[in-house]
Amino acid sequence: MTENLDDAIRQNAKGPAKVTGDAGSVEQHALSEQVAADRYLASKEAAGKTKRGLRFNKLVPPGVN
Repeated sequence: MTENLDDAIRQNAKGPAKVTGDAGSVEQHALSEQVAADRYLASKEAAGKTKRGLRFNKLVPPGVN
């Protein structure tokens, strides 16, 4: 999924933002909106994982109260 989105962002960044022709006009989402969407989808995917990337544990040696 992320590969397709990365490819779409790269392709949209190479092309023009707005095109006007005889048949009509086409306008793409702004690059900042595409990056925000990519960040949102990445955070949504990361939140769904059962294991977190960083875990804090307090180690207490035996015999210490």
